[in-house]
Amino acid sequence: MVNLILCGGSGTRLWPISRTLMPKQFARLFDGTSLFQKVLKTNSKFCKSQFIISNADQYFLAKDQMEGAFLDKARFLLEPMGRNTAPAIALACFSLDPEDVVLVSPSDHMIKNTEAYYKVVEKARQHAKEGNLVTFGIQPTSPETGYGYIEADGEDVIRFIEKPNEKKAEQYLKAGNFYWNSGIFCFKAGVFLKDLEKHSPDIFLAAQTAHSNANVEGSLVRISHDDMALIPANSIDYAVMEKSNKVKVVPSDIGWSDLGSFASLYHEYPQDKSANNLNENHLSVDSKNSLVIGSQRLIATVDLDNMLIVDTPDALLVAPLQSSQKVKDVVERLKAAKSDLPIVPQTVNRPWGTYSVLESGYRYKMKRIEVKPGERLSLQKHLHRSEHWVVISGTATVTVGSKVFLVRPNESTYIPAGEVHRLQNEGRLPLVIVEVQVGEYTGEDDIIRVEDDYRRS
Repeated sequence: MVNLILCGGSGTRLWPISRTLMPKQFARLFDGTSLFQKVLKTNSKFCKSQFIISNADQYFLAKDQMEGAFLDKARFLLEPMGRNTAPAIALACFSLDPEDVVLVSPSDHMIKNTEAYYKVVEKARQHAKEGNLVTFGIQPTSPETGYGYIEADGEDVIRFIEKPNEKKAEQYLKAGNFYWNSGIFCFKAGVFLKDLEKHSPDIFLAAQTAHSNANVEGSLVRISHDDMALIPANSIDYAVMEKSNKVKVVPSDIGWSDLGSFASLYHEYPQDKSANNLNENHLSVDSKNSLVIGSQRLIATVDLDNMLIVDTPDALLVAPLQSSQKVKDVVERLKAAKSDLPIVPQTVNRPWGTYSVLESGYRYKMKRIEVKPGERLSLQKHLHRSEHWVVISGTATVTVGSKVFLVRPNESTYIPAGEVHRLQNEGRLPLVIVEVQVGEYTGEDDIIRVEDDYRRS
C-alpha cells in the first residue's frame, strides 16, 4: 500500500506546546519522538512507500523528522494553503496509479495496540482491493461528544453522524453498533477519484486542473497558490464518504486516540503513585491526578488535584484538567489580540536550521541562530532594523553587499538596515551565532528575500 500522511492542522487545543509553526504532530511529546514519527514508523512496516501532504511551511520540518525516523525516502505534496482533506487526498491520488491501494493516515493520532491495528489494516486492504471505500471505526469506550460517529450494520455503513450531545452519545454507546470516526481510510486511488467526480465534481475538476499545472521536481509536487485557491474546501466525509454506496467500516479496537486535548494526553503518559505524570522537573507535595509539563525549570506544586500545568519559555498555562478543551478559547483570544504566541514557538525550525528568541523588547530582539552544515539563509535585506552577529561556534561565511568574508568564534559583524546580506555554513559542524536586532520594527515579516535556495521568495 501507499501510506498517504496528512500533516495539516494546528492543534490549538494543545497550546502552548502546539503552535502554528510547531503543530502537535511535530511536537516531541513522547521521549523525544513526535506523533508524525510514530505514524511513519508504524505504517512503514506494511506500506511500500510514504506520500506526505504538507503545507509549504512544514515541508522541511516533516523532512527532518522523517530522517529522524530513519526513513530516507518519501514523496511530498506541498499545499500553499489548506483546503481540507478531500482536495488534499485527491491531489495525491492524481499522482498515483489508479490501482494503488492507499492508506490515509492523520499524522497527529496515536495507536497503541499495533498488533490489532495490523489486523484491521489487512482487513481494510482486502475490502479496498474489492473496490470499496473503507473507514476505520473505533470501538467507543465512553460517550464522547468530541468525535463524529458511524452507525453500522456489521461492516456496512448506515450513516455518518456529526458530533452528538451527551445524551445522544450515551445512546450510541449503549446501542453497540456505533463507532467513533477515526479519520483513517483505505481505498484504491482510482476508486476514490471516480466517487469524488460523481459526488463532488467541482472539487474533482479543480483538483485535476491544479495537479496538471503542478510543478513536479522528482519526488516533490508543488501546487500553485492560484490553482489551490480555486479548489472548494471540504472534508472527505462530506465530499465522498457520506454520499457513496461503496463504504465499508472496519471495527477497530486498536488503542486509538486523536490526542485532541490535554485530558486525553494525560492518559498516554506513565504516572507516579499519586497519578501525576512522571516529570523529573516536577516537585509534588501532596498533589495528585495532575498533568504537569515543563522542562526548563523546576515546577513545585502543593495540594493540587486534577490540575493542568504547561510551562514553556514564553507562556504558562494553568487550568483544571477537565477544562482542557477550553484551551482553544485562550488561543482565539490571543489571535484576536494579534499575538504571535499561538503561531511562533520559542524555537522555530527553518529549512537551514533553527532560531530561538532569547529576549525581545522595545526596538530590539536577541536570537540564537543555528545553521546546519552545508546550509545557508536566503540572500535578504530588512527595511526597519540593523543586525549584529556574534559567532559562538563554527565558522560563518557572511555576505554583506558585494563583500564575502569569514567570521570565526568570538568575532562579530554588523549589517546595516537596507543592506543585502546572507549567512552561510560551509563547514562540517553546526554554526551557532547570537543575533541582536535593533530598529523601529523587528517582526519576522520584515524580510525581503532576493534569492532563496528553498523557494520561499
